Amino acid sequence: MYLRLLSVVTLLAGSMLAQSVQPVIVEYKGKADGKVALTNNTMSPMVVVLEPKSFSITPEGKGVFRDLDSNIHVELSTMSVRLQPKQTYYVFYKASADQLPAWFTLYATFSLPKHTEGLDVRLMLPHTVYLYQKQSIAESNIEVSSLSYDIETRKLTCNIQNAGSALTRIQSVRALGDHVSGDLSGFPLLPGTSRHIEMSWKESSPPTEIDFHFEHFHLKRPVTAVIN
Repeated sequence: MYLRLLSVVTLLAGSMLAQSVQPVIVEYKGKADGKVALTNNTMSPMVVVLEPKSFSITPEGKGVFRDLDSNIHVELSTMSVRLQPKQTYYVFYKASADQLPAWFTLYATFSLPKHTEGLDVRLMLPHTVYLYQKQSIAESNIEVSSLSYDIETRKLTCNIQNAGSALTRIQSVRALGDHVSGDLSGFPLLPGTSRHIEMSWKESSPPTEIDFHFEHFHLKRPVTAVIN
């Protein structure tokens, strides 16, 4: 019985991993007028239910989701769709907010049309939308604190805060040393929030500088090496 159940779970999990939502992240100035592609790459039909969710982001970069905020308005061409095997379906949407900036995630939940007895596997895939304000963030609204490099662990850590009311995105984070560098991919920095940065450094000599690349400017800070 255990082997049979394990086989069913493995089969369903493999089937669910073949679903996709594209694109994963989109950005708009003001209002959104977009579309999202739902793809079923399996040989079985799938049911997809769409639901917009608001979210916040913890300093560690984890999304915390909740019901859609009342000041964000999302219109979908459909709330659910049945996908045939190997089919891609486009869902169109319009989104606006009473006040900018705003952001939300459109979650697509994939499941089999027929529920299995005692086992109901679902896969939730996100399509995240950012609605930007007209004015870009000012460099003076970005604060970097607790910046240091631990010589023993070879880890660079710091906190970066968006003290303003504008939404922005850090394009990349780069630690610089003697003819070498280390990179982290970009991430959004929501208004009034901070992110904790932790980077591993492989070189024997410490990094000397960290460079935060924003859309219109670079924010550079010297790195202090310490022994904890």
